[in-house]
Amino acid sequence: MAPVVGTARKALQNALAEAGYPAHVLVACSGGPDSLALASVAAYFARRGHVDGHPITVGAVVVDHQLQDGSAGVAARTSRTLKELGLAPVVVRTVVVAPTGMGPEAAARDARHAALEAEAHEQGADAILLGHTLDDQAEQVLLGLARGSGTRSLAGMRPARGMLLRPFLGLRRADTLAVCAAEELEPWHDPSNADPAFARSRTRVEVLPLLEEKLGPGVAESLARTASILQLDADYLEEVANSTFAALVERSGRELSLPEDALGALAPAIRFRVIAKAAADVGGQQPSYQRLLAAEALLRRQGSAGPVELPGGVSVYRLSLAQRAEPDVGGLAAADARRPGDGTPVPREGARCGKLVFRPQQPPKN
Repeated sequence: MAPVVGTARKALQNALAEAGYPAHVLVACSGGPDSLALASVAAYFARRGHVDGHPITVGAVVVDHQLQDGSAGVAARTSRTLKELGLAPVVVRTVVVAPTGMGPEAAARDARHAALEAEAHEQGADAILLGHTLDDQAEQVLLGLARGSGTRSLAGMRPARGMLLRPFLGLRRADTLAVCAAEELEPWHDPSNADPAFARSRTRVEVLPLLEEKLGPGVAESLARTASILQLDADYLEEVANSTFAALVERSGRELSLPEDALGALAPAIRFRVIAKAAADVGGQQPSYQRLLAAEALLRRQGSAGPVELPGGVSVYRLSLAQRAEPDVGGLAAADARRPGDGTPVPREGARCGKLVFRPQQPPKN
């Protein structure tokens, strides 16, 4: 047995142990080197029938995105290989990748994850195994840096998130190729991985090799290590933001509000996260940093102000509590009112304190 095969088996063994030894797992396999190597390693434990004495069975799903000519043939060949490895059941799921406004890669990922979750439910799987490697993690961090993303994005992919397990995040792509060679498997090489039309492909083929050439070896490992460190930071900030949001939020029908005095007293790292959580709570999407700055700036306005529009059809505005208590202060005329997204007047008067109100612009879908 090649040493790299033993390393890969140990990586999967550790991941399954940390996940509590799931009884049935599902391998997501495209037929590429990473996922095929993972499938072969999982098949080893399936043939043994246990991991550290804990019973295990292993199924597989091949998702056909229908984005390339011949994709059905690739899926069929991969399915046959997985069955020959001893995985059962092996299912091919064909999906339609619908535009989402977030780009083709994100749309394909959403469709793939929906198919994986559906198949996991059908098989009664306790975990879904994904073949992402350290190289994928490094590319993720680089793309996040290029886009000016925050801590959560730079933290990259997690070894475990819900049902998803990524046992190979500590292995290089070259390791998965070596596993396939040792197991005499012929992986499919996705041509889109070298297509310069995609930012991730350019990062893989051009950017990372250039960094290794100019900065020396070990760049990918350093980027992956950065992700691991930032995951700890992101988890802590997320925990604090969740508890803070729960303590501050006030609800009224479909809208919610946050008291500005308490919000303003928060550390900026928590304040921005709480504002983002409020937007998400009423049906919005993750705001850009610029939109978060605009919403947060309402805290420094005098009197009622806004609205600021956030992605996903959410309006946020500052409501003066002084106006609510003293509606005639300053002789405010109706013509001096600003109106949020639904037409409700928002007066502009001097105020001592207030709150940020988050309101969905669209009625809920039935």
